[in-house]
Amino acid sequence: MAREGLTRLTGAVDGPECDDDDCPNVYRTRSGSFIVQGNVSDAFSPSVGEGLVEIPEHVLREAVRALGW
Repeated sequence: MAREGLTRLTGAVDGPECDDDDCPNVYRTRSGSFIVQGNVSDAFSPSVGEGLVEIPEHVLREAVRALGW
């Protein structure tokens, strides 16, 4: 799936090293599911085919506001 096919729900800049492509973000797919972009986490070992990312709370709050929840 290309990023262009996703709806970006977040976009706050988190510092001078953060631009549109490398910040923690939440995206919504056409089917209504979510893609989360963040720093890789090693908090535990996920199941095969899954991964863990860590994103700041303000990114989730921004996504919720964008959805009107």
